Amino acid sequence: MSFFYDKLSRKFFTGIILFVLFLFIIDMIIATMQKNIIQKVIINHDNAMVSCLLEQGVPENIIAKAVTNTQITQNGEKLLGKLGINENTDVRFLPFISNFSRKTIFVNSIKFIFSTIFILIIVILFLYKRERLYRQAAKTVSDYSEGNFYNYLPQSYTGTIYYLFGCINNMASVLKSKHENEHNTKNFLKNTISDISHQLKTPLAALSMYNEIILDEPENTNTVILFTQKSDIAIERIKTLVLTLLKITRLDAGGIDFEKRKYPIIDVINKAIENLTIRAENEKKKIIIKGNQNETIFCDINWTSEAIGNIVKNALDHTNINGEINISWERTPIELRIFIADNGSGIQEEDFHHIFKRFYRSKNSSNIQGIGLGLPLAKAVIEGQGGIISLQTKQGEGTIFSIMFPYKTVR
Repeated sequence: MSFFYDKLSRKFFTGIILFVLFLFIIDMIIATMQKNIIQKVIINHDNAMVSCLLEQGVPENIIAKAVTNTQITQNGEKLLGKLGINENTDVRFLPFISNFSRKTIFVNSIKFIFSTIFILIIVILFLYKRERLYRQAAKTVSDYSEGNFYNYLPQSYTGTIYYLFGCINNMASVLKSKHENEHNTKNFLKNTISDISHQLKTPLAALSMYNEIILDEPENTNTVILFTQKSDIAIERIKTLVLTLLKITRLDAGGIDFEKRKYPIIDVINKAIENLTIRAENEKKKIIIKGNQNETIFCDINWTSEAIGNIVKNALDHTNINGEINISWERTPIELRIFIADNGSGIQEEDFHHIFKRFYRSKNSSNIQGIGLGLPLAKAVIEGQGGIISLQTKQGEGTIFSIMFPYKTVR
């Protein structure tokens, strides 16, 4: 019976059992007392009767025979009837019985009063504790409805009521998680919209200014060409921002099915840097690739190469002239690791934990083109395929990005 799992119910049931045992003991004591009283009443009655007969001169042998006699005769009943003593005689006219009756009523009254008080104490204590528990539960549930999930219902005991409390606590945990997710989502949307507005403001303002210049000097071919080119750059920046945001949003929503196949890892790396090699040459920087050319990786080549390309681009952004970006890889028994290392300026300690946040821009990156979405996109792509991305950095010596694909995704 689940009733016995509840500690408070067990206490109540134990109290009732103790109360029944108490009544049994009291009844045994009262029965013994009543036996003694009856014995005393009978002896007093016999004593009074014997005394009266002796005073009347009745021989002792006859008195002794009368006292010890157990037989009832009709003559005896008739004599008692003449004296007014029979089964219908009022107890008031029987002094010994009347005295016994008063004592019995007194004892039973005391027993009833104490029994009633005892059982009322047990019931009141049980109901009080249960009421206090219910009030606490009602207040906690009311707090849940107001979005306060800091208090939980007690679960320290077994029993149906505590099982119910446990279910309510589990429901509260789910509601709390949803509440926090909604709160975080609202904050994220708020911050994202603010960041997008900020990112779009600069190129849109530039476009507006370029158009005004072109309109003011429509006959000046050189000016028109120059600011048309600047407009193209601003438009391209807006397109990049919008497309990158769409990609990240699709990744977050799980709206992308990665088309994974087995590829030579060198093909993935070459695809990642094909649009960056000319930039590296122009900036007098080197992209060095080294590793087992026969090594393979199981991935979506388009998304993975874009992620690696974003990391390499970030390395180029933070590497000085004659700098080097080394791309290497190795296989372990449990994973394939890809390393992208540069000998640039490294990452400031204050920026280290924010490097993968969207739109995050270090104060030292003000002179570098970018919108702060390349690394977040790379992280989303790698983790979306079951991989892990991490980094190590040392001020003034460079940064190493590590991409790890577990063996089950490497194949």
